[in-house]
Amino acid sequence: MSKPELAASVNVGQQVFHENQDKITALKNALDKLFTSADAKRFETINRLLDYVESDNSLFDADRLAFKEVLTSLQSSVTKDSSLTAIKMHKRISEDLDALNEIERNYEKELGQIFGHFDQRGIVLKREKWDAYVAHLKEQYSREKILKDYGTVLPAPVKDDPTDADSKKAEREIFGDKLPPKTIALTFDDGPHKQYTEEIAAILKQYEAPAVFFNVGQNLGTVNADGTATLAATAKISQKLRDAGFVIGNHSFSHAQLSKLSGDSLNKEIFNTDALLKSMDTNRSPLFRFPYGAHNQEGLQALEKAHLQSVMWNIDSLDWADPIPSSIADRVLKAVEKQGHGIILFHDIHDRAVKALPVIMDKLVADGYKFAGWDGSTFTVAKSEKAAPEKVSVSAGYSNSWAMVIGINDYAKWPKLQYAVQDAQGVRQILIEKLGFPADHVFSLQNGEATRNGILAAFHDRLANSSIQKNDRIFVFFAGHGATRKLSSGRDLGYIVPVDSDPNEFAADAIPMTEIQNISESLTSKHVLFVMDACYSGLGLTRGGASNYLRDNAKRIGRQMLTAGGTDQMVADGGPNGHSVFTWTLMQGLSGKADLNGDGIITATELAAYVAPAVAAVSKQTPAFGSLPGSEGGDFVFELPVETEYLNTSTAQLSNDAIALNSKLDSSRPEAIADSKNTGAKSAPVVKIKDLQGTVQTIVTPVAIPVSARQMAQHANDRGLQFYKEKHYDEAEAQFTEALKLRPDFALAANNLGFVYYKREKYAEAARWFENTVKIDPSRAIAYLNLGDSYFHVGDNAKAKKAYQTYLELNPNSPSATYAKQQIEKL
Repeated sequence: MSKPELAASVNVGQQVFHENQDKITALKNALDKLFTSADAKRFETINRLLDYVESDNSLFDADRLAFKEVLTSLQSSVTKDSSLTAIKMHKRISEDLDALNEIERNYEKELGQIFGHFDQRGIVLKREKWDAYVAHLKEQYSREKILKDYGTVLPAPVKDDPTDADSKKAEREIFGDKLPPKTIALTFDDGPHKQYTEEIAAILKQYEAPAVFFNVGQNLGTVNADGTATLAATAKISQKLRDAGFVIGNHSFSHAQLSKLSGDSLNKEIFNTDALLKSMDTNRSPLFRFPYGAHNQEGLQALEKAHLQSVMWNIDSLDWADPIPSSIADRVLKAVEKQGHGIILFHDIHDRAVKALPVIMDKLVADGYKFAGWDGSTFTVAKSEKAAPEKVSVSAGYSNSWAMVIGINDYAKWPKLQYAVQDAQGVRQILIEKLGFPADHVFSLQNGEATRNGILAAFHDRLANSSIQKNDRIFVFFAGHGATRKLSSGRDLGYIVPVDSDPNEFAADAIPMTEIQNISESLTSKHVLFVMDACYSGLGLTRGGASNYLRDNAKRIGRQMLTAGGTDQMVADGGPNGHSVFTWTLMQGLSGKADLNGDGIITATELAAYVAPAVAAVSKQTPAFGSLPGSEGGDFVFELPVETEYLNTSTAQLSNDAIALNSKLDSSRPEAIADSKNTGAKSAPVVKIKDLQGTVQTIVTPVAIPVSARQMAQHANDRGLQFYKEKHYDEAEAQFTEALKLRPDFALAANNLGFVYYKREKYAEAARWFENTVKIDPSRAIAYLNLGDSYFHVGDNAKAKKAYQTYLELNPNSPSATYAKQQIEKL
C-alpha cells in the first residue's frame, strides 16, 4: 500500500471508528434510559439484543468484541434493579462478558485447536482464526468504496516532492521525528475515561514515565453561549492527572474533523475546550492535537490565535482499530525499533490500551529508551541531580513458560523415598493451576522415567530446542537424592541422583552440577530457575542480591538455583499432605507468601528470602541460593494471579498440622516495611542466606512498585484469603476491610468479609455484608446462599427463604442446590 493510500485509509478508519463510538454511546444511553423506565417490555428488548450478540450466525467472534463496552455499561444499569428478572439478566451479561474475554484471549494466542463448549455461557465461541476474519472483511468491504463514501478518492501516485506544502507545514508543528535517538513521548487521546484513564496513569507511574493526555472537551463539561465553562464530574480525573504531574492537552470539543470546518464552528471546537481546561488550571498547557491529525490553514491560524501548538505523532498504535492487546504491543514495538524515536499515539478509552501498555513499557525500558515529557516549551527527558530509583515491572513479560518437574521415590539401589513424587506432582499442580504455566509445557519425569539418560534427554530434547524463545522462562524442579564428592583438588562437587544410579558409582552414573551448568548455558530462554529438593554441595554460585533486580531485568539473562540444603544434611520428611518440609515451604511461597513486598509478583530472590530462613528454622537444613556462572543478573519472576474465590461453606481450609507448620514458618518470615511516604511501595529487610559453597551472602528483595488503589485492594483481598485458609480470622478480617476501604464497590471482598463474620458466628454482621455484596453484584449466586445461611442462623426465616430461592433461580443445577432445597423445607 502506498503512503498516501495508507494515510487516507487510517484517516477514514479513524472517522469510522469515532462514528461507531458515537453510535455505541447513543446505544448505551438508550439502553440505560430504557432500563430505568417503567416499560414492561424493557427486559424483552434487552434479551433480544443479548440473543443477537450471543447467537446471530452472521457475527464472527471478532464482531462480538465490538459489543463489550455496551454489555459492560448495560451490566451497570441492570445492577440498579433488584428484581429477580434483573438479577438473572445480570448473570447472563456477566457470562457473556466472560465469553468475550475468552474470545480476546484466544485471538491473542492464535490457537488453531478447537476448545470445548462452555455450557454456562450464552455466547458459543466459533474460534475462527484472526486471519480468517480479516479475509471475511475483505470479501465484505472494499477499501476504495469506503474511502469514496467518506469523500476521499486517491489521486494517481506521484513521486514525493520534498519541497511540498507538507514539508513546510511540518515546521509549524511538533513531530516525533525531532526527538533525540532512543527517546519516546507517550500521548493518549479521547479521554478522560471514567476507568481506563486512571489505570493507564497508574501504569505510567510504575515506570516513572511522563505523558500527555489530550482531552475531548465534551468529556470535561459544557460551555454556555457566553463562554462560561462548567466542569463535569469526569473533569476530576483530568485534575488528578495534572496533580500527578501529567500534562493535559486540548483535543477539540466534539472530536470533529476540523479540516472540514471553518469560522465559528471551527473556533468553538478549539476555544470551548480551551475554556474548560483553563477553568481546571489557568496555566493550562499549550498543546493541541487535531482529531485524526486533520487540519487546514484556518485551523493552524486559529491555534496561533489561541496560543496553542499542534502536536502530531509518528508512531500510531492503531489501538482504535485493533482489539487484541498483544497485536497492539507488537505493532508499536516494531515501529519504535524501525524509527528509533518518536511520539506514540494511544487512546485511553479502551481496556486494550491498558493491557498492551505494560508489555510495551517493559520492552522499551529493557532496550534503553527514555521517556520525554513536556517542559513548557518542548519535549525533553527530565534531568535530576540524582538517578531516579529503578523500579521493577509489575508484568512478568515472558513470551512462554516451560517447566521440568522430576520426582523419584523408587530408587533401585539408594534408600527409597516417600515424598519426592508427591512433591513433584504438587509443584506441577501449582505451576499450572496457580501460576499460569500451560499444562503441555510442564514436563514430568517420575520414578522409572527419571534415569540418567531420561533426565538428560528431556533437558536436551524438550528444553534446549528451537521451541524455546529468547523471551521465555524455564523452571526446573528436582525431588530426590543428592550427593557430594570431594575432588582431588579439595573442591566439592555436587550431584543429583537419577533412579538408576549406584551409590558406589555415582561419580559415573549420577548427574554432576557441572552438567547442569552446561545445560543451563545451552538454554536460550531469558530466565531459568532450578529448585532442587535435595541436599548436596559443590557448585560455585555467584552472589545473589537485589542490586541485580533492576528495571532492565527484562534484558538480563538469569540463571539461578535454590537448593534444599548442603553436604551431609538430610532432607526433612514429614511435611503436610505428604510433602517434604522444603517443598511444602516452597509451595506456600509460590502461593503468595513469598511476595514479601506485596506487589503481586514473586522474584526468585524473594522466593529464596522466604524459603531459606523458614526451612532452616524448622529443620536441620540450610537452603542455599545463588546465580549460576554466566548469569547476567536477571531475576526469575512469578506473577501471582488475581484471586476470585467467593468464600463459602465449601471453601477448603488447611489442616491443623499444615496451619501449625505454617505458623512456625511465618515466625521467621522477613516482614515487609512500608515506605515513609505512604505510596504503597514496600521493601523487605536484608536476609542472610548461604550459597552452595557455604559462604553467607546478604540479599535484599526489590522495592515494590507503586500500584493503583484497585490493585492494592486486590492484593489485600488475596492476603485475606491466605489468612482465612489458615484460620487466622482477625488478620483475614483486617485485610478484607482494607480492601473495601480502597475499593468500596469490591463485591468479592464484601462477601469474604461477611463470611469471616459468619465463620465466627456473628450472623447478623455477616448478613449485612452479604446484603452489600448482592447490591454491588446482584447476580452473584453464592452470595445469596451465604445470605440465606446467615438469616437462617439469625432466625429470620422469611429472608432466609427468599435468599435460598434466589440462589436456586440463579444456579439450579449447582452442587449446593440440594442443600438449598433442604434448607427451604426446614423453613
